[in-house]
Amino acid sequence: MPTAERQANIKIVLVNTAHPGNIGGAARAMKNMGLAQLCLVQPREYPAPRAVWRAAGARDVLKNATVANSVDEAIADCSLVIGTSARERRIPWPLINPRQCGERIWAEAESHKVALLFGREDRGLTNDELQKCHYHVHIPSNPEYSSLNLATAVQVLAYEIRMASLADPQGNLPDLGEWDQPPVTAEDLENFHSHLAETMAKLDFYDPENPKQLLTRMRRLFNRLRMDKMEVSILRGLLSAVQRKIK
Repeated sequence: MPTAERQANIKIVLVNTAHPGNIGGAARAMKNMGLAQLCLVQPREYPAPRAVWRAAGARDVLKNATVANSVDEAIADCSLVIGTSARERRIPWPLINPRQCGERIWAEAESHKVALLFGREDRGLTNDELQKCHYHVHIPSNPEYSSLNLATAVQVLAYEIRMASLADPQGNLPDLGEWDQPPVTAEDLENFHSHLAETMAKLDFYDPENPKQLLTRMRRLFNRLRMDKMEVSILRGLLSAVQRKIK
């Protein structure tokens, strides 16, 4: 299934949201990560200018958002429902972390609709609402200050869905290390270090008779940078210019 169709199968459900700014922030977080299906269950204030203002460039997500009268109505067409939860329950429920949540949602969105539920700002989802979920997801925030803003929680889990969508069947993410120049060869790097040592000696910055650890530290510095061919060429041109000035 094409990516856009899978994304369309993923529904973000905000339940009884109190602050319209959080609705706009959630819409923006969704669009950042390629999601567009927003459902609002009995929002306390919506439509609202603050929601539009916070949405910024994601106003289309707000425009196409649906409003439901109940959680049951919001999730009626979904075959997987995951609810966000910050509290431990009396009866243990299958609990997954954000990474597992993103992977499971993306995998199942290939064949059916899925819903990710977020509760009220002050008390989250009720026990009855959580019992409608197949899994609960917990974001392991700082236990000393664990309360997450609603839009921030949406951003965290939408990001994990996005990362899952970018992974190949083996779970590997695309290589983001493309570079415009090939890395310098060992031979060229040795020539650079010789050129550098020669120039520093001519500047009286380096005493070959009493080298101490200068060359070793310079070598460690440039090795850590992993220079490419163009960068070494530029530096050698600089060293040559310095030598010409000395003469």
